Amino acid sequence: MTFQEGGSFEGGRVRKGGGRGRGPMIAGGGIGAVLVALLIAFVGNQTGVDLSALTGGDGSDSGAYGDGQQEYIDTCTAEQANTTRECRLNGTVQSLDAYWTEALPQQAGVEYALPEVVSFTGQVSTGCGAATSAVGPFYCPPDQTVYIDLGFYDDLTNRFGANDGGLAEMYVVAHEFGHHIEQLTGAMDSADRQGTGPESDSVRIELMADCLAGMWAGHAATTVDPDTGVTFLAPITEQELNDALSAASAVGDDRIQEAATGQVNPEGWTHGSSEQRQRWFTTGYEGGTLQDCDALSASSL
Repeated sequence: MTFQEGGSFEGGRVRKGGGRGRGPMIAGGGIGAVLVALLIAFVGNQTGVDLSALTGGDGSDSGAYGDGQQEYIDTCTAEQANTTRECRLNGTVQSLDAYWTEALPQQAGVEYALPEVVSFTGQVSTGCGAATSAVGPFYCPPDQTVYIDLGFYDDLTNRFGANDGGLAEMYVVAHEFGHHIEQLTGAMDSADRQGTGPESDSVRIELMADCLAGMWAGHAATTVDPDTGVTFLAPITEQELNDALSAASAVGDDRIQEAATGQVNPEGWTHGSSEQRQRWFTTGYEGGTLQDCDALSASSL
């Protein structure tokens, strides 16, 4: 993954620090939250271990969210976006904004509304309640905000075994933006996200987000930054694509279940298998449309 020379990404788009609001402790589908869900289902329920601390317990504000002052990631050059995580996040978010601003009205007749993006460390207060870094990146539907602790990328490589690479990190962001697209189109509200199992809406909404992430990736090298007139990314290489697919595979339910418990139980799935996550991302990447990515309506996954 290489941001094009001459690119520049203005500051003020990605907020640093705590979130806002309070609500029930329900994190809206996240690529990292699968681990917590599986640990609760397959370890906590079997051993009686209380894992509520991973998600902030009862959803109360822990008070560790700063003094109310807001700080944002500054303007970044393409070179900085290619070498630092904060700037890569900033550039990725603006690439996603530019793509969905055009694609969403064209394909769904829905105007794109920018989600808020918060880069936090440790713990954060959100419209879904309090959350910690253990949850991983997630999207909160009530406040339409993407929350990311950039340290998760180290976990993605060191704990989950994914390839290290820029597009792998960008896939994570694009997946969470996929949930925002689901929110804007009504897919999120129409899904029953409380259930589990290989054909559940929980799995379908996650595979749809993977597909939407693939749609963005497939167009990122031709999407032009309206502020600079430069395309966001250079053409994606085979190795970079493999890095993104490796990230998708690393957080498959079957892979994490086996690592956590030594067994695979599809009835506990909430995000889909490694193979499914890669396949749905590839569907979007290889020219898929919003209709192609509609996993909620798919006859098979």
